[in-house]
Amino acid sequence: MKRYQDYAILLLRIAMAIGFLSAVFSRLGFWGSQSSGWENFLAYAEKVNSFAPKSCIPAIAITATIAESLLALLLFFGYKTKFASIGASILTFLFALAMTYSFGVKELLDYSVFVFSMSAFLLATFEKYNWSLDEFLSKN
Repeated sequence: MKRYQDYAILLLRIAMAIGFLSAVFSRLGFWGSQSSGWENFLAYAEKVNSFAPKSCIPAIAITATIAESLLALLLFFGYKTKFASIGASILTFLFALAMTYSFGVKELLDYSVFVFSMSAFLLATFEKYNWSLDEFLSKN
């Protein structure tokens, strides 16, 4: 049973990293014609953060993009995994709160934002992360 848990932790870590990276790649145009693009992301960020002054939206968008990129890389390589998991949980929970304020609860349920946030929180509860830089560095 323990081996299945190790695989599940690895797959959860990778899935979360890919989820963050896909969103970043889309807003930066790396998905080609399927990309949302930066301007569309700014417009969406303005809708999600309807409580924030319009002048703050570019800073919010840049901060979110940097945070998502950093968390994705940390999770993908399994470095500082507990820290990255807690950060991912907090970031996505803040996103869920902003979405709830701006759109109501249905959209964040449709996009499984709470599932992503609580999955990150669950990942932070594990003591060991096999097949990670954390494991490799702890052995050396």
